[in-house]
Amino acid sequence: CFRATYKSFENIEMPLVPVLSRVERNGVKIDPAVLHKHSEEITLRLAELEKKAHDIAGEAFNLSSTKQLQTILFEKQGIKPLKKTPGGAPSTSEEVLEELALDYPLPKVILEYRGLAKLKSTYTDKLPLMINPKTGRVHTSYHQAVTATGRLSSTDPNLQNIPVRNEEGRRIRQAFIAPEDYLIVSADYSQIELRIMAHLSRDKGLLTAFAEGKDIHRATAAEVFGLPLDSVTGEQRRSAKAINFGLIYGMSAFGLSRQLNIPRKEAQKYMDLYFERYPGVLEYMERTRAQAKEQGYVETLEGRRLYLPDIKSSNAARRAL
Repeated sequence: CFRATYKSFENIEMPLVPVLSRVERNGVKIDPAVLHKHSEEITLRLAELEKKAHDIAGEAFNLSSTKQLQTILFEKQGIKPLKKTPGGAPSTSEEVLEELALDYPLPKVILEYRGLAKLKSTYTDKLPLMINPKTGRVHTSYHQAVTATGRLSSTDPNLQNIPVRNEEGRRIRQAFIAPEDYLIVSADYSQIELRIMAHLSRDKGLLTAFAEGKDIHRATAAEVFGLPLDSVTGEQRRSAKAINFGLIYGMSAFGLSRQLNIPRKEAQKYMDLYFERYPGVLEYMERTRAQAKEQGYVETLEGRRLYLPDIKSSNAARRAL
């Protein structure tokens, strides 16, 4: 155990220390004017959403008040609560609102309002205040030993969590600029999680797809939907991408149905087809779960262990954590 852990410490963690030190010291250059303009636009959009929410509700209320939102949604609009808080009140969590937004207009407006309000308070308003007056840059702190899984984390500010999945979030990234005579370069491993899964599971289908240089998401779509590779549509590829990444992280049929906005039965059918085409993946996942339950931990290729003290708990919620 110690030898494997030390290998990870010596080969991965220690060589990274001077690299992160340099990254932190250099910091990142930010254009505050871009953030200020974006903040003003978000303020206008928030006012529009607030008015829209009031019109739908038929009365004015504080969109940031959980108690008032509970009253509007579950008492005055008569929507059936999906979950309760530990205190017994109807939940208005993001997860609950996302599900309600499939059938009701107000939760959808509230979700957009919350998202924009968070962008404004966390990024467009706050980042300019964090610029170091001596360097003219923002200096985050990176942590190697905070997360249980071994992933890096970033604080003050969290520069690993700048939104990218919507237009407003992408515009925040435009404020990160390179100094004169320099460029910002974006690099990413291609489908790295799936490549690791192919290596660990030794599934013949996945290994063949990567060995032949295929687009793995298109190849999965062809397998799941029973189509020739060149007949796969963009929408089918996007669905296959959600399946590929979702299932290797343990996503359920319910989670997949929500992500693809399809009935749960259809999502379960996709999952069954996926594991039928890639049986090695399912076998690896089942084998890993069994080993985790027996040993009380899981292990990376480099020997880093993640201990799971609740893996044998009779409480399903604690096991899931």
